[in-house]
Amino acid sequence: MYLQDIARVIRSKNAGPRCTTLDIMFNNDDDYNHVIRSGALNAELIGRLYATPVDKVRILEYPVARAIKIAIPRKVTAGDPGDRDVYGAQQHARLFKVEV
Repeated sequence: MYLQDIARVIRSKNAGPRCTTLDIMFNNDDDYNHVIRSGALNAELIGRLYATPVDKVRILEYPVARAIKIAIPRKVTAGDPGDRDVYGAQQHARLFKVEV
């Protein structure tokens, strides 16, 4: 099963000019807990998908909201020359095919 098959929302956005967050939300506790227990969303995977050092990946679990927030540094500061996604809103698609 892929993350896109079980998550209600998968999105990305800026968390300031130098950080992007990836938000994953679920409809119910069972789906949320399945993904958490699978260990599929880990720093090593995120580092590989986003070419980011593992020690810079932050994964925060919010069980009450059935959500997972992942923070990664941006390679280019938002709005600087070379920035192709000023709002950070196009970065989440890499998570769709993560197997859980």
